[in-house]
Amino acid sequence: MSLQMLTYIVVGLSFALYIGIAIWSRAQNTGEFYIAGKSVSPLANGMATAADWMSASSFISMAGLIAFMGYDGSVYLMGFTGGYVLLALLLAPYLRKFGKFTVPEFIAERYYSKTARIVAVICLLFISFTYVAGQMRGVGIVFSRFLEVDVTTGLMIGMGIVFIYAVLGGMKGITYTQVAQYCVLIFAYTVPAVFIAIQLTGNPIPQLAFGSEVVGSGTTLLDKLDDIVTSLGFNQYTSGTKSRIDVFCITMALMVGTAGLPHVIVRFFTVPKVRDARLSAGYALLFIAILYTAAPVVGSMARLNLMNTFQTGEVGTEDGNLLYDERPDWVNTWEKTGLVVFDDKNGDGRVQYYDDSNESFMPIAEQYGWKGNELTVDIDIIVLANPEIANLPNWVIALVAAGGIAAALSTSAGLLLVISAAVSYDLIKGIFMPNISDKKELMASRIAAAFAILVAGYLGFDPPGWVGQVVAFAFGLAAASLFPVILLGIFFKRVNREGAIAGMLTGLVFTYGYIEFFKGLFLKGVGAPWGVNDAEHWFLGISPEGIGVIGMCLNFTVAIAVSYLTRPPPEHIQHMVEQLRVPRHVDVKQ
Repeated sequence: MSLQMLTYIVVGLSFALYIGIAIWSRAQNTGEFYIAGKSVSPLANGMATAADWMSASSFISMAGLIAFMGYDGSVYLMGFTGGYVLLALLLAPYLRKFGKFTVPEFIAERYYSKTARIVAVICLLFISFTYVAGQMRGVGIVFSRFLEVDVTTGLMIGMGIVFIYAVLGGMKGITYTQVAQYCVLIFAYTVPAVFIAIQLTGNPIPQLAFGSEVVGSGTTLLDKLDDIVTSLGFNQYTSGTKSRIDVFCITMALMVGTAGLPHVIVRFFTVPKVRDARLSAGYALLFIAILYTAAPVVGSMARLNLMNTFQTGEVGTEDGNLLYDERPDWVNTWEKTGLVVFDDKNGDGRVQYYDDSNESFMPIAEQYGWKGNELTVDIDIIVLANPEIANLPNWVIALVAAGGIAAALSTSAGLLLVISAAVSYDLIKGIFMPNISDKKELMASRIAAAFAILVAGYLGFDPPGWVGQVVAFAFGLAAASLFPVILLGIFFKRVNREGAIAGMLTGLVFTYGYIEFFKGLFLKGVGAPWGVNDAEHWFLGISPEGIGVIGMCLNFTVAIAVSYLTRPPPEHIQHMVEQLRVPRHVDVKQ
């Protein structure tokens, strides 16, 4: 059976499963649409949370980041996982005890202000649409390669699938769909990792293969990779080039951003009890760890196989580089997507793949007759192409396609539901039409979700960067806008509505402005006047991916300062905050 036919079957069966679950668990009222009726078990919620959070960034882009960035890519690995500790300890149980439907509703009641709710909705929309732009890029990449359709057609198919189970099933349908999607994506990620680990090191456990010897070489995986990349002018794989402050800020922004993501926070509103919220966070971290402990070795093995594909002999010798006409089938296939590009700059018919930005290596390259790097490989294809590079069976390649689609669609659905709830529940019902009927509100939610899907699809056509980078921007926006006011709202009763509003706006405007200025996030042609990688002009040497930490600090500072310069919150609000932090049936005044 051909790879394309096998892929159609595997992906089609997964789609049928998702749609079937959505029909079976269709939401009948707004409670089920927004928070699944608070009836999800901690185990199922932990699995759904893992799928909701492990997006196309985790499945598609994480190992690609590590493959091409080496040690520097570890900041994403640490940052993406560390936030669940903050969630479990500082936010999840208290927000579940508060018992509301959405993050903006919590902010509205805690800060006794409709204006605060509107500002929270604005922050949520900035975060969610930035995040979903990355997911839709992932959908386009997967479909364009494995279903052999153009990106536009692929996005339309993905949007249609999300529309069915998100609009029809709501949070109830999405939750159980995400449980299925987690099973698909984790199986699709670990199976090829085991195959390739055995192939390269003889060790079937990917996490242990990291320090194992490469078969027939006498050197460990990382040592061999260091030798190859440095011989071609790339930075040593196991050493970093980022400044310490940038490493710290990116890691912190991703950690805090995880704890401030609205589509992750809302998952803890779906469990029956406060205790279940903590258990959900623990289960989610366990399920996430399975993939994230495998990601470094997947990235390393993929980079080694990629380098070995094009470096066929001793560097600089006549047969040292692969003849383009003898390229393997996977190169030809990915070239059709535009995500692998070859440009024969010196006309010798061979593929020179090296770091032509390394000034110290350039004289050596010129001695070999090289005129510049001739191969461009998109970061986001490395996991998807990995089984093909390693010549694994077609069923494994088809499985990876289904896993990549599951990862992108699971997070997209969660984000789109949060967006629809913000519009229908927080704006329409909370602000403009408080007496709207349950039936009309449910209809408004579905219409809002459908509109959000159209906007998300549009963003997927022209995303502002590769998947992991766009997601990092979303985490930075979450860290700078929502996280501080949620944390202060739980633990600092003196913070008032004026402080919360001023803090959110300050953090959001500063962080978004910085990212837009250096990266041109959504205003194409307006941002990045000095070049996207010009660290010389970064504030304190902090990259746009890490600037959310500064935005967070500004948010905290402004919120507290403005609160002390204005009247304190009403007495009943302060008492509510005190009650929020103590166990039930305990008198806070004792």
